[in-house]
Amino acid sequence: MYFGNYDKSPCVTVKYSRTCAWRGWLEIGERLNESVRERGKSRTVLAVDCYTGVKDEEILPHLVRALSPTLVIDVAQAMKSPDRIETMVAPYLGDDPVFGKLTYLNLEDFFEAEHLAEMRRCIESVRNGLVLAYGVGATLAAPKADILVYADLARWEAQLRFRRDEISNLGVESRTVNAAQQYKRAFFVDWRVCDKHKTALIDRWDYLLDTNTQGDPKLATGDSVRTGLRQTARQPFRVVPYFDMAPWGGQWMKRVCDLDPGMENYGWCFDCVPEENSLQLRFDDVTIELPAIDLVFFQPRELLGDAVHARFGTEFPIRFDFLDTMGGGNLSFQVHPLTEYIQRHFGMHYTQDESYYMLDAGDDSCVYLGIREGIDPREMASDLYAAQRGEKRFPDEKYVNRWQAKKHDHFLIPAGTCHCSGKNGMVLEISATPYIFTFKMWDWGRMGLDGKPRPVHLDHGVANIQWNRTTQWVRENLVNRITPIGSGPGWTAERTGLHKREFIETHRHWFTDRTPHDTHDGVNVLNLVEGEAAILESPDNAFEPFEVHYAETFIVPAAVGGYSIRPYGNSKSKKYATIKALVRTEARTKE
Repeated sequence: MYFGNYDKSPCVTVKYSRTCAWRGWLEIGERLNESVRERGKSRTVLAVDCYTGVKDEEILPHLVRALSPTLVIDVAQAMKSPDRIETMVAPYLGDDPVFGKLTYLNLEDFFEAEHLAEMRRCIESVRNGLVLAYGVGATLAAPKADILVYADLARWEAQLRFRRDEISNLGVESRTVNAAQQYKRAFFVDWRVCDKHKTALIDRWDYLLDTNTQGDPKLATGDSVRTGLRQTARQPFRVVPYFDMAPWGGQWMKRVCDLDPGMENYGWCFDCVPEENSLQLRFDDVTIELPAIDLVFFQPRELLGDAVHARFGTEFPIRFDFLDTMGGGNLSFQVHPLTEYIQRHFGMHYTQDESYYMLDAGDDSCVYLGIREGIDPREMASDLYAAQRGEKRFPDEKYVNRWQAKKHDHFLIPAGTCHCSGKNGMVLEISATPYIFTFKMWDWGRMGLDGKPRPVHLDHGVANIQWNRTTQWVRENLVNRITPIGSGPGWTAERTGLHKREFIETHRHWFTDRTPHDTHDGVNVLNLVEGEAAILESPDNAFEPFEVHYAETFIVPAAVGGYSIRPYGNSKSKKYATIKALVRTEARTKE
């Protein structure tokens, strides 16, 4: 076990020669005023377009004080009434507390067209001075702005703000609504709408305003941020991980990842979910934090590769996260939807196939996977519904396989397979990235962190269970399907999955010396699952040597091509191992 070297705040040091980043409102105000003067115009229009969740009450007063504009346009005043917005988004939200349907709405749909037109006329009527257009959709009112600032926010920070009752959903006042409902609305509506709008603006940014840390704003030029994103898409990098408690959470990550020992537990770590993680770019002594998804939007081909981009567009299809039950409890007994089901019901075009790689395991660790031979599906469903009604405990031992789990075991979980990790396991979950589509069917009679029962989705769950995935089939198809695929001096490579129904392939490399890898024009996601530290290097010095540590997840963009990994640290004679995930193509399943 390796303690204390897990980097919780990784960043990319950007090679940019000019002063390009500023910190604090004083420096930001001076830089924006200088930018206005550089235009040398009698009238300058400065638009500060915002991602949903940016705190207007914090940002706008500082900008007004620093810039002393002749006219301030608060674009939120052009939005439709909350009642009309509620009616508009209702079909995408439905009545379920967790699931909805991905919206096809655009940001313009949230605004009154005549109000935006009036704002544009007001801007045009100003002959001298500075016009400040501010808010989500500011460029809809000021499409020809002379200076465009984009105020951005990572989704994880938005979720924390929901929990603290600090922000509302797009176009409505929702701070009195519980955070889970706010998240659902943001997931299915707000973030989709704002991501489309933001993607269209990235090439136009004059400045990016980092609003992730309240009271500590940072500004960087759009050119420098785009340079940083281009650089990141051509070298190995890590996103900023985040950790969260869970009803079943454990104690392993506290020690290995050096987390707050005063917290009751940590159940989750999301260390490769670019849609919700952030990415840090360092410019001299200023570090800018922006949503990692911005890299996917701006450099999709370089990051993902042509074949992956053609299939998934500007979505990052591979997710790595930790599920810590060491000293905790079982995860919920669950199943993921089949592809056709998630398409029909939720508007997603692929589903959450996944696997459990055992990063660590206690003596009594296990994985629940598949159903036992000869059971009656109707009887199992009846017992699940009775347990949901509180009439009895679900007799899992009667229906569900329980497999002993050891360190470095790999359990494959194609959609439709009922499963969960048992207590005293440390799971590296490798999965596709359709986010939240897990159908809980039994939660062991416990409460959530809020003291209330967690939502159970038995109708969805039972409709997706593949009843033919019984004990023998699971043993032959889903448990440690490990085959050798290559070797060289000081290394061996194995294919560890995933199932043929899944689009992700996983390879494990054991090594004591430099080991060759190649992206084959497709993104690689890896984790150092054994060994203190390792170094990634380019054969032609295309990127600086990149150091990774035990349990860290790292991304190698498709544009990197060939690279190598070698041991690093004090225990060079020890065997090291990485697990690597990639999207299957004919070329890329070969080493």
